[in-house]
Amino acid sequence: MSRLARAVELLEAGDWQQAHEIVQADDSALAAWLHGIVHTLEGDLGNARYWYRKANRVFRGPQALQDEIAAARREVEA
Repeated sequence: MSRLARAVELLEAGDWQQAHEIVQADDSALAAWLHGIVHTLEGDLGNARYWYRKANRVFRGPQALQDEIAAARREVEA
């Protein structure tokens, strides 16, 4: 399993702290998106918006969190 796939697994479990450790060590657009999801889970929406911009993705807010995690799962499995 790739490190980013592991980060998605942790996000699915609600463990944003462990996922954060993984994504902050990667400078890819996918990691930036996951970083945005991490900060959405954490409740730091300003920081989440920053990472979504870095990933060139639209920030849809905390109400879309489960959809975002599911989309991230599909992305790491592709």
